[in-house]
Amino acid sequence: MDMPVGWLHQGDIGDLVEFSGDEDEAPRVTEGAGAPGAPHAPDASEKKRVKSKLRRFIIKRPPLQSLQEKGLIRDQVFGCRLDALCQRESSTVPRFVRLCVEAVEERGLDVDGIYRVNGNLSVIQKLRFAVDRERAVTSDGRYVFPEQPCQEERLSLADPEWNDVHVVTGALKLFFRELPEPLVPYRLFDPFIEAVKLPDPQEQVKRVAELVQSLPPPNHATLRYLLAHLCRVMERVDVNRMTRQNIGIVFGPTLLRPEREPGSLAVGMAQQNQVVELLLAHFDHIFPTPS
Repeated sequence: MDMPVGWLHQGDIGDLVEFSGDEDEAPRVTEGAGAPGAPHAPDASEKKRVKSKLRRFIIKRPPLQSLQEKGLIRDQVFGCRLDALCQRESSTVPRFVRLCVEAVEERGLDVDGIYRVNGNLSVIQKLRFAVDRERAVTSDGRYVFPEQPCQEERLSLADPEWNDVHVVTGALKLFFRELPEPLVPYRLFDPFIEAVKLPDPQEQVKRVAELVQSLPPPNHATLRYLLAHLCRVMERVDVNRMTRQNIGIVFGPTLLRPEREPGSLAVGMAQQNQVVELLLAHFDHIFPTPS
């Protein structure tokens, strides 16, 4: 806004006219009396007028919510609230989570260090982009309309592009890390940590089971689905070397994190890991099979 008006080129102003759809609302630059090519030195009133025009143009941009309500754009998958994502997909477990788990169980259970070994970050980001192709907003705040709507519904992790199973596991972990609120909601973080501190192991399991039952339905169903998968990963521990402790180290900070960072990160992470280990060790008791 404080940029000299002379820096606004005619092409830029033309873009504003095209986007606003109202030529009268576009800021105009007064022709200067100086030599050709010399920057125009605006006076205070001209600066004020341009600022006012730009401000009105920005205000006229439709809000994201209105575009979503009209069905013109969809929420993204990464970084979307879990309840909103599940509601949108009419499911209790996000489709992308199911795709990743199925891919890992098909070709990754015998891979050494599965979930501990990091995949190629650039390929993981490429997979993320493929899932979020219909992403609503760019990093600089512009609205983007999808060239191919519902891209995620056509995604196949069997494509050679995603052949490295570590890319799939990396994208799955990234999905959980980027949830606006962890799979275990912030309000339950302290109760879960206090539960694993109880001196009696049986009381630990009982308390954790009670807390799990208090999870919102999408959180409960997704946690159960993921942990059942991780139990199957542990069944191949002699090949993949993913012990319960190793899985706790990977998924503790991913599934549980405090809203504010604790004073001692090392102590906090150890307890987060213990929660995941306890959930895995007593999975059948904490998540009984529906009768």
